[in-house]
Amino acid sequence: MAKMVSSRLLQIPESPIRKLVPYATEAIRKGIKVYYFNIGDPDIDTPEIMLEVLTNWKQKTITYSRSHGEPNLLESLKNYYNKLGHTFINIDHLLVTLGGSEAISMAFLATTELGDEIITFEPFYTNYNSYAAVNGIKIVPVRTFAKDGFHLPSRQEIEKKINKKTKALLYCNPNNPTGTVYTKKEVEMLVSIAKKYNLFLIADEVYREFVFDNRQHTSILSYFNKIPNQAILVDSLSKRYSLCGARVGVLCSLNKEIMDGAMRIAQGRLSAGLIDQLMASKLAKVPESYFKKVHREYENRRNVLYKGLLSIPGVSVPNPEGAFYCIVDLPVKDSEDFCKFLLTDFNLNGETIMIAPAAGFYATKGLGNNQVRIAYVLKVEYLKKLIQILKKALPAYNQTLKSRG
Repeated sequence: MAKMVSSRLLQIPESPIRKLVPYATEAIRKGIKVYYFNIGDPDIDTPEIMLEVLTNWKQKTITYSRSHGEPNLLESLKNYYNKLGHTFINIDHLLVTLGGSEAISMAFLATTELGDEIITFEPFYTNYNSYAAVNGIKIVPVRTFAKDGFHLPSRQEIEKKINKKTKALLYCNPNNPTGTVYTKKEVEMLVSIAKKYNLFLIADEVYREFVFDNRQHTSILSYFNKIPNQAILVDSLSKRYSLCGARVGVLCSLNKEIMDGAMRIAQGRLSAGLIDQLMASKLAKVPESYFKKVHREYENRRNVLYKGLLSIPGVSVPNPEGAFYCIVDLPVKDSEDFCKFLLTDFNLNGETIMIAPAAGFYATKGLGNNQVRIAYVLKVEYLKKLIQILKKALPAYNQTLKSRG
C-alpha cells in the first residue's frame, strides 16, 4: 500500500513536556497527588481587571475578531512597547497571534524556503523542532554548556554553522528552558552576525519581565533600527499576565513584506479569539504593583528551588537568571526513565511530581539524557515538596535499577 501521509507529519516530534501525561493520569487514577513542574503553566492569579471581562460579559453572540487583532488590544500593545522606550513601534508593526507559538511558526514561514535552516542554541524550547518540521525546515543547534550558565558560545562557534541554507538566527531571552538572560554584549553579537551574513534575527522574548538579581533585559527592539528588515520579535501575554489558556501572542517587525505576508496567513486562519483578546486588551490597566509582586514571587521561588536542588547529592544546576525554568543535571543515565518512575513506581506520602526529561530540548542526539527541565510555576510549599520527593526518589530509582539487573 502506498504511503498516505506526508513525511513532514511523521517528522513532527512528540513533546517531552507533555508526552508523560498518560502516566500522570494513571497515577491520579490510583489516588496519587501529582504536582506539575513539567510545563510553564503558572499558578499566579490572572489580573482581576482581565477576569472582569468574563464576569461582566454582556454580548449575546461570540463573533469573529479581526485578522490583524482587536483594535483595543493592538492599541494597548503599541502603548506597552512605547512605554518600554520603543516609541517607533506602531500598530502596523504588530500582529496578534494565537499565542507566541503561532508567531514563531509565522516567522519560520516568512523567512525560509523548504529545506532551509535556522540556527538556534541548545538546549532550546522544544516546540521549535515542531514548528520547523511543520514548515519543512531544519533547526541547526549550537551547543551551550551548564558550566557557562548556558550563555552563548563564541562568535566563531556560531559562524561555523552558517552556510548557504542558513536564513535566520533564533534565540530566546530570557531563555526557556535554561533561565539564562543574555547580556547586552551577547545580543549585540547576534545582531552583528545577522547584519554581516544578511540573516533574519528572530527574538523570542516571552519572559521579558522575569529577570532576577538586578540584571537588565536587552530587547531586540533596541536594535530594530540597525537591522530594520531582518529583526523579528516574538512575544506572548501568556506568562506576563498568567493568560496561558487565552492564547494571545504577538509578531512584531518593521519589515513590511513580513507583516503583509503574516496578515495573509492570519486572514486564512480568520482570527484569534475575541474573548481572549478583549481580556488581554486591559493590559494597560494592570497596576505596576501586580508585576512587582509577581516578580518577587518568582525570584523567591527560584531561590528556594536552587538552594534545595543543591542540597541533593549528585544534583547540579546553574542558578537561573530569569524566566521560571532550569535545566538540572541528575545522577541518572536516563532521565526519561526516571521521570516515568516518578509517576509509575514512586510516591512520598501519596504524592509525586511530574518533570520534563531534557533530551527533547536538544537537537543533538545523546545530549540531555541525564538532565530534566523544572518549571518553578507552583508555590513555594510545593517546591519544597518537589525537593523532598527528589531526595527520596533518586536513591530509590537507582536501587530499582540494581534490582532490574
